Amino acid sequence: MHTHDDMISVEEARERILAHIATLESEESAVLDALGQVLAEDVYAPFNIPPMDNSAMDGYAVQFDDIARASAEQPATLDVLGLVAAGYIADRPVRPGTAMRIMTGAPVPAGADTVVPFEETDEVDQRNRGLASTAITRIGIRDAAPLGSNVRSTGGDVQQGALILAKGSVLGAAHIGVLASLGKGRAAVIRRPSVVILATGDELKEPGEPIGPGQIYNSNSYAIAAQVVACGGRPKLLPIARDTVQDLQEKVRLGLHADLFITSAGVSTGEYDLVKDVLTSEGTMDFWRVRMRPGKPLAFGMLRRPDGSTLPHLGLPGNPVSSMVAFDQFARPAILKMMGRLINARVTITATLQEPVINTDPRRFYARVIVTRTNNRYYARLTGPQGSNVLTSMALANGLLIVPEHQELAPEGSEVQVQLFEGSEDLLG
Repeated sequence: MHTHDDMISVEEARERILAHIATLESEESAVLDALGQVLAEDVYAPFNIPPMDNSAMDGYAVQFDDIARASAEQPATLDVLGLVAAGYIADRPVRPGTAMRIMTGAPVPAGADTVVPFEETDEVDQRNRGLASTAITRIGIRDAAPLGSNVRSTGGDVQQGALILAKGSVLGAAHIGVLASLGKGRAAVIRRPSVVILATGDELKEPGEPIGPGQIYNSNSYAIAAQVVACGGRPKLLPIARDTVQDLQEKVRLGLHADLFITSAGVSTGEYDLVKDVLTSEGTMDFWRVRMRPGKPLAFGMLRRPDGSTLPHLGLPGNPVSSMVAFDQFARPAILKMMGRLINARVTITATLQEPVINTDPRRFYARVIVTRTNNRYYARLTGPQGSNVLTSMALANGLLIVPEHQELAPEGSEVQVQLFEGSEDLLG
């Protein structure tokens, strides 16, 4: 008979697991695939951005001295040499008394030091008289733009040789854009862990298969695989293992190439101990009772590969909600550590409870709740029945309310802590 004293805390279980988890090595990845990965090297600018002075406006590239005294009453009239567009270089320099029609982003021609927007010239008047802008040969400048106006200078964004992204940066959308702007189609990043997921049980069928009496669909593997993707890992579902030693061993050995091995079911006290026997024979396993609800039964250990190396194995409970909550508390931090990311806890907020929540035993209770926000205050209510088999209670939830160990009641109107799920950031406002 177990007592509550042989249970370990959520924090202790997490620490024991993370002590066996190492950050993975780096790989070269196409930049577009590297979203959410951690940069494994410092990235320096190979060139200036912009690479040469360019125009911030559509207008005319001129020499400032020619327009210094221009006004609406006394425009400065200049000969137009031609047009330079973005991606092209002017075929001649701008000399005194001349101007070059220029488009936004085009390199400023040699000799020019200022760009006058076309709105401050008589171009519109000439167009109204039927001339195309390309046919204009003389232009009247009606305003003295300051020296250097509308010229984006070489290296104004990025100077050649500057450190642009530091090793350890988590790559977001903007970082991917920056890498591309530096001409980098590939980046050195810490690779994504491969996470193998094995469901066990004679009663399980895969979605899409016909189902018979006493059978259920294997939802756990799919929920866990989606959680793996959300953390940035690469899930691989193994075929369901049937309840024989031989089949279970075969399936376990199919997944030994992975970085993390996750099973669901077969780890609780009093359960049919086949899974425990096989896992113990394939490596070293610890079976824990964690002071949490749902998700008390947990296994952790190292499976042996044929070459003598080991890989971490996490045995999640079989109930769908328990397995998802346990994944969030234990597998997610492990995957983040493997990816070199900070093991950030979920965003936690304080909310006012809209109904009483009863904690039936001395474990930490993770209740599935719906959080709403009114007048900058958060309110939380249960999603409905909290049985660990009620997967819809997770689908309706946007957070987990935490009732601490040994607290029997969180009364209506009390302030409670809620961990928000990913995608609930819109609540934060």
